Amino acid sequence: MTRNNRDEPATPDFETSLQELESLVARLERGDLPLAESLALFEQGVALTRSCHARLAEAQQKVSILLQQNGTPQPFDPDADDRDE
Repeated sequence: MTRNNRDEPATPDFETSLQELESLVARLERGDLPLAESLALFEQGVALTRSCHARLAEAQQKVSILLQQNGTPQPFDPDADDRDE
């Protein structure tokens, strides 16, 4: 977990957030939870999904910056490997 400053709560890293999201999905898929609890878990899942997406976007931006600094003019394309097959 990382902490931005003393006033802000600790933010879980990507891997921790992803594990928690997978756990929430598994609990929801069982289908044995009351509606209110399912809704609360779904809301947590949405927040975790947004957090993971933001962290991935940050990582993608960093990779793009590093590639540009190394003289590689091509933007980072995460789907490039898919098109080669």
